[in-house]
Amino acid sequence: MLPVPSQLLERFDKYFQSQKTPNNLQWAYKKWLRYYLDFCDKYKHPPGLKDSLPEFINKLHEKKQSNQQQEEAATAITIYYKILATQVSLNKASPVRTQSPSAYIMPQQEKALSVHEHDPAPMKKLNRNPTFHSDLKPSERTVTVHSVQETGASWIAEYSKLEDEISVRHYSIKTLRTYKGWLKKFQTFTRSKNPELLSSEDVKEFLTSLAVKKKVASTTQNQAFNSLLFFYRHILKREFGKLEGVVRAKRKPYIPVVLSREEIDNILRFLEPPYDLVVKLLYGCGLRLFECLNLRVHCMNFDAGILTIHDGKGQKDRTVPLPESMLPELRRHLETLKELHKQDIEKKYAGVFLVNALELKYKNAAKDFIWQRFLPALQLTYVKKSGEYRRYHLHERLVQKAIKEAVGKSRITKRATAHTFRHSFASHLLQANYDIRTIQELLGHSDLKTTMIYTHTVKSRTLKEAKSPLDF
Repeated sequence: MLPVPSQLLERFDKYFQSQKTPNNLQWAYKKWLRYYLDFCDKYKHPPGLKDSLPEFINKLHEKKQSNQQQEEAATAITIYYKILATQVSLNKASPVRTQSPSAYIMPQQEKALSVHEHDPAPMKKLNRNPTFHSDLKPSERTVTVHSVQETGASWIAEYSKLEDEISVRHYSIKTLRTYKGWLKKFQTFTRSKNPELLSSEDVKEFLTSLAVKKKVASTTQNQAFNSLLFFYRHILKREFGKLEGVVRAKRKPYIPVVLSREEIDNILRFLEPPYDLVVKLLYGCGLRLFECLNLRVHCMNFDAGILTIHDGKGQKDRTVPLPESMLPELRRHLETLKELHKQDIEKKYAGVFLVNALELKYKNAAKDFIWQRFLPALQLTYVKKSGEYRRYHLHERLVQKAIKEAVGKSRITKRATAHTFRHSFASHLLQANYDIRTIQELLGHSDLKTTMIYTHTVKSRTLKEAKSPLDF
């Protein structure tokens, strides 16, 4: 890691003395400055370029740094910008070179600053956070001063509000992860523009950039649109209205991959428990992967031969028939769960993870057998906050990895994932002449148009000869 120039550290110390900064924060700010300079050197960002700050904060978020740590880092870099801007005002005669390549200051900039010195009104609107022109040589870089309300603002409060709004609506963790991902990209695109100054033009330019420069798919662009719509409507508390002139990504016709029954049986030969059981449920009941992994013991009704999916996509419940050929295997699996539950109770574990406030309402539900995961994780999860051990469901990445390896070993010539088995479920029912509305209900689709896509995966059996129904 690159050392911080001693001259820069001295200026930091003077700033801390003037602001009476606590010693613990002084140490933290210097640490984040060192990390920031190392980040700029590693990813080829000019250290004084303000655009690099949101990217640096995003990198900290990727490394699981807390909101408080991200706020400390943003404050430290802001102090760094202030020190550089102060250096501009102190050196008016000639270029001054410090130990850091980022601290070059040119006479041209001194002239630009001197225009505002005799006008107190504009000076109030100035932010002394410097930006370096990365397209110039080091010896030609100049420091420019932006409006305090333009870029470099902290969005940590907005991210916190986003988490609260998602939680209030009981949206899934995946939805939160997706919305936060697009919000980070939007923040980087706007150079951390003050949220109060965001407008519909920012959204329009961002969506157009996705289609023109990134060449994303239409579904990806729509996902970004929905994320920003939620952000504007529920966090910023305003509408960005109708967006006109946005370049839309071209929507291409999509036909899902469908496996034959022979291909599915071939893949199952290379899957070991419990992954083979997961695939059988995906194909046999037409489940989404997260619906399958979220199943609990009480979801299985062996007497009626019905599987109940609670809180599926869109927080909807539905029932599907259990495959009769799977009933013996499912009953054997249930017996193993009873033994596992007995062992967990003997270890005095805290129970399974429950959704929302169920644990507050039913205090013993977490340890009750009916609430246990039908596809439990292989190991207990330690919760640092409470110091307890709990049981989570089988991790989706393990399932996806097992399916990928089995597909490779089976040597089929199709790109198959966990969701492919759901596509195969719908297509095979359609081939068996099941009603499209019945398939829609089994899949849990809100719109019949979504289910109609499977009509393209089966051969057409339409009779071409015109005939009256009276003659049937």
